[in-house]
Amino acid sequence: MLVPKDRIGVIIGKGGEVKREVERRLGVQVEIDGEEGDVTIRGPDDNPLAVMRARDIFLAMGRGFSPERAFRLFDESQYLEVIDITDYVSDSALERMRGRIIGEKGKTRRIIEESLKVFVSVYGKTVSIIGSPEAVSLARQAIEMLLRGAQHSTVYRFLERKSKELRRSLELESIGKPAVDFSQ
Repeated sequence: MLVPKDRIGVIIGKGGEVKREVERRLGVQVEIDGEEGDVTIRGPDDNPLAVMRARDIFLAMGRGFSPERAFRLFDESQYLEVIDITDYVSDSALERMRGRIIGEKGKTRRIIEESLKVFVSVYGKTVSIIGSPEAVSLARQAIEMLLRGAQHSTVYRFLERKSKELRRSLELESIGKPAVDFSQ
């Protein structure tokens, strides 16, 4: 896979610690070509999911997430979604759309993250989301609403309603189970 050259240092980490951590935890071997931005991942034949998980972690870092946030993808209940902004608007509207998603002083991105317990990164021509499948789907819907021109207040109301529904469904699922911890 290719990652932006300016993100190679993040993927490798200080003294190679990020790369080594992914290799250790997933049992994969990673080769990184810093000149080309090419990342090659090899894993055990009996565990192809380890290679896919490593790919998602490196992809997340390549799309602007810190290693700490990307490492949430070690948890099998967490997923990564990448949205190409240019699927919705032309390159000439890219900066304006990035600004709509981030919001003034980061307000819109923060509201999406806090209401759905996800992480959002706006990098280049993409918006990436890390979270549970349900929360990622709702965050994607909110971002698509913004990309299609919905007013921020409409998106905020959507998020408020959907986050309540999501919490309610999680509460119902957890009856008889330990409480869901959103702090992670």
